Amino acid sequence: MFEEMVWDSVRLLDAHHPADDDRPRDWFAALFAFQRGLDGGITYFQDIDLLLRRRFVYAFPIERHPDFALRRDFFDGLTEFTALRTFDEDAEDFDGYDTELEDGYVVAPLVYCDVGTDLWRRMVEAGLLTGPDAAAPRPVALIDAVLAVARAAESAGDVRLIALWYTLGSGILMGGAPTVEELGRLPAVRELRDIVRRTGAMAVRLPDGHRPTDEQAAALGESWWYLSVSTTATSTAQPR
Repeated sequence: MFEEMVWDSVRLLDAHHPADDDRPRDWFAALFAFQRGLDGGITYFQDIDLLLRRRFVYAFPIERHPDFALRRDFFDGLTEFTALRTFDEDAEDFDGYDTELEDGYVVAPLVYCDVGTDLWRRMVEAGLLTGPDAAAPRPVALIDAVLAVARAAESAGDVRLIALWYTLGSGILMGGAPTVEELGRLPAVRELRDIVRRTGAMAVRLPDGHRPTDEQAAALGESWWYLSVSTTATSTAQPR
């Protein structure tokens, strides 16, 4: 589910924004980080050409890797997808595999790196990436990336995609448990909710379990998030 939703969003953002707009590469980072945080999958090769064209991913012949001369036998022996960062699971400071792609990854005969990663920085320092390619990505919160998706989806008439993102709830989209008052003051939240209202996204039929019942929303502390965006809602007691 999340893989499909993220890729639908990536393709929509790519189609909606001109080729010289760098914002999609920033939004992609937030969307893929969300997906990997939930299912751990690396799905870039569903459409690696899109990610290369948008300069979110860079590819080089393996021999251009900064460590190739020192580790030639290692690199020559790679025959399948290999993330180059290694981990010591027994180390006291081991905290998981979130940085798995920081040193790049190989699908022979190419080595790949994502913008903003450690290998990308080494490539910049080596002069292999210059100009716009050497510009660091702008950190983007998930809620801002989702808002960009919702804007594009409203323009494209893809109300289901808006509904799928919104029904994840404020806890996931905001990465915490903000209060109703805090949510109501955030411009990104306010605009996203306006889009949900205008498009009638809360009336879109979704698979069972995607949208909580009123009772489940209340138990999650999300009643305001789900119930007050109905186009028929009349209460003005809570922030928009």
